[in-house]
Amino acid sequence: MIACLVKEIELRKEELNNQILETIYFGGGTPSMLSAKEISRLIAAIYEHHAVVAFPEITLEANPDDLSEEKIKALSHTPINRLSIGVQSFFEKDLALMNRAHSASEAHTSLEIATRYFENISIDLIYGIPGLTHEEWQQNIQTALRFNIRHISSYALTVEPKTALETLIKKGKIEKVDDDLAQAQFEILRDALEKADFVHYELSNFGKQNHFSKNNTAYWLGKSYLGIGPSAHSFDGRQRSWNVRNNSKYIKQIALNTLPIEREILSVTDRYNEYVMTGLRTIWGVSLEKIKTDFGNKYVSHINKESEKYIQQKLLYVEGNTLKTTKKGAFLIDGIAAHLFFLNAH
Repeated sequence: MIACLVKEIELRKEELNNQILETIYFGGGTPSMLSAKEISRLIAAIYEHHAVVAFPEITLEANPDDLSEEKIKALSHTPINRLSIGVQSFFEKDLALMNRAHSASEAHTSLEIATRYFENISIDLIYGIPGLTHEEWQQNIQTALRFNIRHISSYALTVEPKTALETLIKKGKIEKVDDDLAQAQFEILRDALEKADFVHYELSNFGKQNHFSKNNTAYWLGKSYLGIGPSAHSFDGRQRSWNVRNNSKYIKQIALNTLPIEREILSVTDRYNEYVMTGLRTIWGVSLEKIKTDFGNKYVSHINKESEKYIQQKLLYVEGNTLKTTKKGAFLIDGIAAHLFFLNAH
């Protein structure tokens, strides 16, 4: 698999049209299973075939149970300079309910060690978990702050179909996910992190100055990116592509020097809808000037008309020819964005 990833990096070296890479991200699945030597090999292949900025952000996603001191120390000797750790909660009952492999003590231990070797660390936290009280949620946030974490990604618990969690809820053994509870805990999180000098720069992301995720920000600002490996997605501004999900099919195709990839050209309407969906989630908002330049006047007229009621409800506002989300509108933004989509033209 590692040899095939290296080969794909080489096969796709022309796709980004000599753009300089700003960020490298090991994510999706469990990349912390890779050894430090394997990670260094992949990064070397990227540098061999692509131009990279002088000080790129190089992130590795990891689960707490993968992060022994030996592992963290080895990672600190690779070019990795940022860790994204899937803590989710510091309470054992929450981790058991979400069927996580790690324990609360492993979450604590991994951060105690990681913060000795890495300055730039992000953690994931989940709110709206059935049975999670506001007091426990406050404790989760304060625990993260005590570790001097500079970036937090936080999401409402979603119940995926055909999972153990969905079965337990259907049988009445666990409470249903409560949207009002989730919204209240989102607001607790936002208020606590703003007091701690975090910037709420995207709906689910909070970072201290100079610690925003460059990788995630690139998605939200519509920048090009190249995804390597099975089921990885890529985007060049106009075209989206994705690799086959099956590992053995992926390896067979790459061994034949062919890309196991499907591509889709996005229409103007698709690109407008995606820009609205991602832009409204961020502090940068949606530029009406960009809509006019990139998509045309009819899209400007559409968004001006459709956003009016949300402006009156104080869920959106216009600042400097940019449409932005108010604090009140933040938790509702996915629904609002869907109402601003252009639906009847391609």
